[in-house]
Amino acid sequence: MNPDLLLVLGLIVITLSIPAILSALSDRRAPRAPIMTILIGGAMILYAATTKPGGYRLEDIPTAIYTVVGEILP
Repeated sequence: MNPDLLLVLGLIVITLSIPAILSALSDRRAPRAPIMTILIGGAMILYAATTKPGGYRLEDIPTAIYTVVGEILP
């Protein structure tokens, strides 16, 4: 699988789990599922960073996002 795609998917998964964490904390529940979701997203990002030669820098993230969006949209 493309490392850029894994990076973008991991970032999306982590971003979408933030409201779930806030909801669980405001309801005074343990945020077990959102924490697992963050771990999955982090694992995707870590795998993408280790499989891409040279890894990722912060400057590479917007380029990776635009590349993935460009591959998906015709």
